[in-house]
Amino acid sequence: MNKKKKPFLGMPAPLGYVPGLGRGATGFTTRSDIGPARDANDPVDDRHAPPGKRTVGDQMKKNQAADDDDEDLNDTNYDEFNGYAGSLFSSGPYEKDDEEADAIYAALDKRMDERRKERREQREKEEIEKYRMERPKIQQQFSDLKRKLAEVTEEEWLSIPEVGDARNKRQRNPRYEKLTPVPDSFFAKHLQTGENHTSVDPRQTQFGGLNTPYPGGLNTPYPGGMTPGLMTPGTGELDMRKIGQARNTLMDMRLSQVSDSVSGQTVVDPKGYLTDLNSMIPTHGGDINDIKKARLLLKSVRETNPHHPPAWIASARLEEVTGKLQVARNLIMKGTEMCPKSEDVWLEAARLQPGDTAKAVVAQAVRHLPQSVRIYIRAAELETDIRAKKRVLRKALEHVPNSVRLWKAAVELEEPEDARIMLSRAVECCPTSVELWLALARLETYENARKVLNKARENIPTDRHIWITAAKLEEANGNTQMVEKIIDRAITSLRANGVEINREQWIQDAEECDRAGSVATCQAVMRAVIGIGIEEEDRKHTWMEDADSCVAHNALECARAIYAYALQVFPSKKSVWLRAAYFEKNHGTRESLEALLQRAVAHCPKAEVLWLMGAKSKWLAGDVPAARSILALAFQANPNSEEIWLAAVKLESENDEYERARRLLAKARSSAPTARVFMKSVKLEWVQDNIRAAQDLCEEALRHYEDFPKLWMMKGQIEEQKEMMEKAREAYNQGLKKCPHSTPLWLLLSRLEEKIGQLTRARAILEKSRLKNPKNPGLWLESVRLEYRAGLKNIANTLMAKALQECPNSGILWSEAIFLEARPQRRTKSVDALKKCEHDPHVLLAVAKLFWSQRKITKAREWFHRTVKIDSDLGDAWAFFYKFELQHGTEQQEEVRKRCESAEPRHGELWCAVSKDIANWQKKIGDILRLVAGRIKNTF
Repeated sequence: MNKKKKPFLGMPAPLGYVPGLGRGATGFTTRSDIGPARDANDPVDDRHAPPGKRTVGDQMKKNQAADDDDEDLNDTNYDEFNGYAGSLFSSGPYEKDDEEADAIYAALDKRMDERRKERREQREKEEIEKYRMERPKIQQQFSDLKRKLAEVTEEEWLSIPEVGDARNKRQRNPRYEKLTPVPDSFFAKHLQTGENHTSVDPRQTQFGGLNTPYPGGLNTPYPGGMTPGLMTPGTGELDMRKIGQARNTLMDMRLSQVSDSVSGQTVVDPKGYLTDLNSMIPTHGGDINDIKKARLLLKSVRETNPHHPPAWIASARLEEVTGKLQVARNLIMKGTEMCPKSEDVWLEAARLQPGDTAKAVVAQAVRHLPQSVRIYIRAAELETDIRAKKRVLRKALEHVPNSVRLWKAAVELEEPEDARIMLSRAVECCPTSVELWLALARLETYENARKVLNKARENIPTDRHIWITAAKLEEANGNTQMVEKIIDRAITSLRANGVEINREQWIQDAEECDRAGSVATCQAVMRAVIGIGIEEEDRKHTWMEDADSCVAHNALECARAIYAYALQVFPSKKSVWLRAAYFEKNHGTRESLEALLQRAVAHCPKAEVLWLMGAKSKWLAGDVPAARSILALAFQANPNSEEIWLAAVKLESENDEYERARRLLAKARSSAPTARVFMKSVKLEWVQDNIRAAQDLCEEALRHYEDFPKLWMMKGQIEEQKEMMEKAREAYNQGLKKCPHSTPLWLLLSRLEEKIGQLTRARAILEKSRLKNPKNPGLWLESVRLEYRAGLKNIANTLMAKALQECPNSGILWSEAIFLEARPQRRTKSVDALKKCEHDPHVLLAVAKLFWSQRKITKAREWFHRTVKIDSDLGDAWAFFYKFELQHGTEQQEEVRKRCESAEPRHGELWCAVSKDIANWQKKIGDILRLVAGRIKNTF
């Protein structure tokens, strides 16, 4: 039997074994596989199943829901690129290698994202900006209209109809409810009629019988016993009419108190009245509950730690803020009992108490704290009499002799002689106070002051102020040779005592010496410290910055000392000499400038600008022979220099030495021929009215320098002056062939055509010029003005819009655009111009003119100042400023003229039109300024 028994019987089936699978017995299902048939309402086998799972139907619903959660692998849910919408393996187990693979994929995605992140963000940003430009927000589209809302009045705003107001007329226009005050007689009548008596009137028992009602309506208890209008004794009736009369009388009294007895007008100060009202209200800003809470907390702190001074001070201040001053005083006095050694509590008590009581509090404080300086100072402040103050401070110094603050307060109250005696005692008690030593030295004589300062140096060897005061003392007494020695010894001594020499502090001290008038001390300090702590390669740059800083602080002697020291170190540096020369020109005298320039040309003979500055200084002083000699020396140092040749010619022509100027120009043309020399030669003959000679020279010059546009301009202008328009046009056209990028040549040709009435040709010339010279504001401006002068304002506005598109940052175009607008729109246009060209002088000048046209004088003056400060070379700005001051200023016009002459402007449309005119060739800056201002008309 055992041999026939199969070995696997009784053993557990292997993993994954399905019965009948080997013989193909799959594909049919029996009842034993699915269980017996049951109704949906039959209960399940589990007796303890939770609600919702107790019937077979519930279980079937649950299984169906679980099946629905599985993946939907239908073809309709499949995409060729992305596959199935969900994960195909979401129902499978999530193992460690799946987690690792997901981490690797996440890292790769992150890496790839980072590589493209910057480019992607940049692209997105550009796309957003492009989208915003193509489709701006409504807010941006209406920004200019929103600015105009500031001009809408309240009445205009209220008159705007509501959108979609569907209410009827009565609802849209409600009548205000009229309230009429009820007369007092109405109240009196109803008081009488509505009264219910619940007790017997005592008068009825007193006089017997009832009160007889009389036709007059007065209840008369006895004849004449009740005055009409008064309160009836024993009842609560009131006459409202009398109350109204009393109220009116009271109001009349108050108004008469605040009315003017002469004119009867009210003189109530509304601000003062409100201030009086505010003084009646507690000034705390918190809620009552907060104050109660704070009071409770502070009370708890006081009771917990009664010896804590801040608790008492805070409690007193809380009561003071809420208006309970007496409670605050009581609290702080209790605080002084609990904290008698607290300085702050005593000072708070003295502050809260009135005058005499405060003195008593301070006296009590001194008994508890005899060493407190602050309490003594407070005691002195409470005294009104000077003698009493002195007495308090002297008593304080007996107790606290080493307090510098007390000594200073006491010395301030004394006369100079008594102060000197007190200070001599003070420096004994406080030998380390520099202020007391210096104060004593100032009050002593020269000999005694020297002794005092020597003692001070012994006691305080580490303070620089004592040494500087000693140097100032020597300078004040004429010992200037000692000043340098004292400063040098100071540096040595301080270094020996371990003091670091702080260069910035010493320079500040030098500036203070300069302001005090101690020039030698200031220069000695500068020479001693200017080179400390600076690298060799940074010296020049740092020293120039220091000099500029000193000039900004108005310490001119300090700046002069810096330049002198820098020139000793860098004697051959042209830039340093130039800056020193400009400094002397702006802040020094003519003699100091000439002395400096004499030294400068000795060290830098090749620097033409220094020679020219020296010659100009002599010429402006009227010393023409000296200027000639300087230029002769300059020729020797710089042979064949164009600048020096032209300066010599200008010197002779300005002094009416025309023959000498001609000879100089002839020499220059032969030895150093340049386009500028030929131009000056032509101009000299032109202004002398030698037209034939000027034309010959111009032809000769153009043979050598045909690409120099100014020669073509002069040739055309000479022909134009002779009324030879065809020749002038030919000259300009020839010039434009050689110099097509010269804006002035295009402008001259277009104006010539406009002058002879050829408007179409002028317009064509300007269009051609703009094609050859794109983004040229000058040519666009002339095109706009040409149309405006022709009366075609619409075309001018269109051209201006195109010009601003092509040259959006051109100040000269924006300034013209402001005044092309109608008056109400000019302000908005000026705001846009300032946004685009914030620091352009033409825009600033246009804004100043705008304020001038609106009669805003102060603002206009401020903007004119700003314009000439930004660009002092713009002559038009000076001319408008001068014209403005002539109309609205008093003394300012002369100041403007002087500033203009010192600035020497050379540019500007109106300015050049006058200054380059042959008739004005010898005019000075001031004369040109008056001529230009005279041509300006207030048409803007």
